[in-house]
Amino acid sequence: MGHDASFAVFQLVLNKITQSLATYNAQLAQANADTREAAVALILRQRSAAPDSTDILFIKRADKAGDPWSGHMAFPGGHRETSDDGLRGAAMRETSEEIGLDLTGSTYLGALDHEQANPRGRVLNMLIAPHVFQITGDPAFTPNHEVAEVVWAPLNVLAANTLHSTETMPMAGRPTVFNGYRLEHGHFVWGLTYRILKSFFTAVDPNWQPPQEVD
Repeated sequence: MGHDASFAVFQLVLNKITQSLATYNAQLAQANADTREAAVALILRQRSAAPDSTDILFIKRADKAGDPWSGHMAFPGGHRETSDDGLRGAAMRETSEEIGLDLTGSTYLGALDHEQANPRGRVLNMLIAPHVFQITGDPAFTPNHEVAEVVWAPLNVLAANTLHSTETMPMAGRPTVFNGYRLEHGHFVWGLTYRILKSFFTAVDPNWQPPQEVD
């Protein structure tokens, strides 16, 4: 089931991530006049007490009727506004609004491949642009009404695929098995966020192998 934990630790320390993303050629989708654009922030931190341990930040979205991503684990982010300085700017603004984290003084590591949104199996004319940032320290968060919880998770453990799991959820009225990563306290990372996370691991290490998924 992919590389073992020791290999992941070697490959995914922050200096390796920084070097890999600096030369990564992200595959960007072409938007047309009707395309909705959104961006998310992958936020990394290095633990001061453990230089080889890198954490990645997730949010748990608040439950909201009619929201296709209600209650999901996600990266901070949202739709691009006309006032944003591009999609990277949208990711930064949304992060500030959603969890009170100002990324202005962070280190920008690079962009990942664009993703297409398909919540609950519906294909939307909407692209999602992931951008990667590094912060220092242990900031306090002030989640707004859209965010129920902020969660740090160990990047190296995720990359080792030991947290891979499945969950059965309804899709078009039928129970469907979804692959993802089961975090501490039972949080399940699946769908779009799971796809972005796998894209990130591949961008950082082209030899990374995804988990053995259940069809």
